[in-house]
Formats: sequence, C-alpha cells, structure tokens
Amino acid sequence: MKAIRLTLLGGGLLLLWQLLVLVTDAPHYILPGPLPVLYAIISHWSLLLHHLQTTLTEIILGIILGSFLGVAAALTMTLSPLLKRWLLPVLVISQAIPVFALAPILVLWFGYGMASKVAMAVLIIFFPVTSSFYYGMQRTEPQLLELARIMDGRPLAIMRFIVIPSALPAFASGLRVATAVAPIGAVVGEWVGSSAGLGFYMLHANARMQIDLMFAALALLSAVSLLLYFIIDFAMEKLIFWDKKGIRQ
Repeated sequence: MKAIRLTLLGGGLLLLWQLLVLVTDAPHYILPGPLPVLYAIISHWSLLLHHLQTTLTEIILGIILGSFLGVAAALTMTLSPLLKRWLLPVLVISQAIPVFALAPILVLWFGYGMASKVAMAVLIIFFPVTSSFYYGMQRTEPQLLELARIMDGRPLAIMRFIVIPSALPAFASGLRVATAVAPIGAVVGEWVGSSAGLGFYMLHANARMQIDLMFAALALLSAVSLLLYFIIDFAMEKLIFWDKKGIRQ
C-alpha cells in the first residue's frame, strides 16, 4: 500500500508540474516541463552520476559523523550534569547562528574539497540528533529507574539496559529529521565553493541558462534524499521493533 501511495503521489506531482507549465505558459528557460527534464537526465546521465556520487558521499558521511557526535553529546549531558550546564547553552547558541552564514568560513578553514561540505552537513544534523536523543533519555519511565535502583542496578548498567533503549525511538525520530535536512548542508557548501557535486552542477547550469539541466540535478537530488529517508525509516522500524509508535512521533 505504501508503494502504491508513493506512486500515486509522484504521478500527481508530475501532473501538477505539467499543468503549471501549461497554465502559466512559462518559457522553457524559466520552467521546463517534466519531459525536457527527463530527457536532460537521460542525455547527461554519466555526468550527473559523477556529481551525484560526490554529493551522496558528502551526505552519508555527514549523517554518520553528525549522528555519532550527537549521540556522544547527548550521553555526555546525561551522564554529567556539570558538563550539561556548559554543553546545553553551546547547543542553543549553535542554532542561533545561521548555518548558511558559516558556509564561507568552513570553506575557508577546510578548503574546497569534501571536508567543508561534510562539516556543513554535520552542523545541520548534529542538533536534531542530540536534542531528540537527550530528551528521549530524560523521558525514561521513572518506575523503571526506581525498580532498577531497588534491585541495586549499577548506573552504567541502568544507562545501557534501560535509559538508552527507552530513548531509541526518540533518537530514530531525530535521525529521520536529520536525514531529511542533511542534503541542505552538502548543497549549500557546494554552492559556496567546490569543483564537483550536484550543487556545483546546478550553479554552473544556471549560469549557462541550462535550466533543464539544473532541474535535472534537482530532481536527482530530491530522489536520492527521499531514498535515504526511506532507507533510514525502514532500518529504524526493523531495529526498534518494540516501539514503532514512538518512532513515528
């Protein structure tokens, strides 16, 4: 049923796109239709695939590193109230600074290679993973914690067998959000300065008024982002099978 819904939704969006082109009578260099974009994807597939591999690598590395740092920060704040007083304000301040404004600085620090784009993705991913996992651990059932203490459970054992499993559904929700926004960091980093990637390709296609190629790159990026999202969603449902309702929150 989910596959049927997705197919119908995708077909409906394509139809709406085509209707918008017909109703507005927009020139092809302003809004190309689905068929010219599909033709651009087919005719430039090898080049698009090359740039897609670069962007996809940046996104995956950003998800892995951002999730690892987010989990580490959440565990640190949970285990050490003293460090929490220092880390929590830093997290809030980091979200007050527009991430897009940091892109030129990251390119200056890490160069025009992949490192600056991965760093951008990590910055965007870090907060939703940290906040969801941390507050998931804070919402552990008090009765379970009290029972574990009555049974003389050690703090690390309580953390491992009660607190962390209870927080995994919240972590899964945060990871799904992070996966959805991860491409933003990679693409913005490529716009600021790069020599490869779909963001780089879109920028140069726009400069040459090849709008069909720009839409082709955007369509591929959207498709890959959706695929990553559904892969993470499927994996979390299988790994955290005991609380699927909590994952969806």
